[in-house]
Amino acid sequence: MKRPPPRGGDDGPAGEGGGGFSKGKGRWGGRRRNEQRLGSGRGGGALSLAAFASAKSRTTGYNPALIKKQKEFYRNAKLISKYKKTKKQQSQSNNPPEFPIHETGGDDTQDAQKPHNKRKKRTAQSLKEEYEKKRAEDEKAKKERDAIIQAKREEREKSEAKRKELREKMFKKTRSGQPVMKYRIEHLLETALGSSSK
Repeated sequence: MKRPPPRGGDDGPAGEGGGGFSKGKGRWGGRRRNEQRLGSGRGGGALSLAAFASAKSRTTGYNPALIKKQKEFYRNAKLISKYKKTKKQQSQSNNPPEFPIHETGGDDTQDAQKPHNKRKKRTAQSLKEEYEKKRAEDEKAKKERDAIIQAKREEREKSEAKRKELREKMFKKTRSGQPVMKYRIEHLLETALGSSSK
């Protein structure tokens, strides 16, 4: 599509005369509209270097690294508070409420300490038992897997040996080079009987 020729000459000042398109006044069509759209106003022109630099250096608040760090911080704080809470609950459940103990009852103080130690020993023992139990289960599962793998391997070897033997029989030839039909007919008969029995 061809552009229309400019209306009039270059005799007018730069801000007024001269052509281009029919819309807008000025050297290029719609210059004022563009200035208004860009917000440069009446006395406007280009931004000063300082204004441009300050506009560019303004923080938008979006910094992925900072956001990631803050999320991690909050997650860690949450975990720590949960840990402290559980620790506090455990200490309350492990330590029975303290009663004033008289000095005359020395045996009572030793008895009060024993259940706490027994609990610790029980947990260690139970953990050890649990570990042994799990280990035994793992060993049992491993033996079962090995047995299954061994059975599959043996079955595969048997089938391969059978296939090899059958192949040798099928490829046997007479002196004149003709295939021996005896084995082929036997094979056909076996397959026919096998399919009929199913």
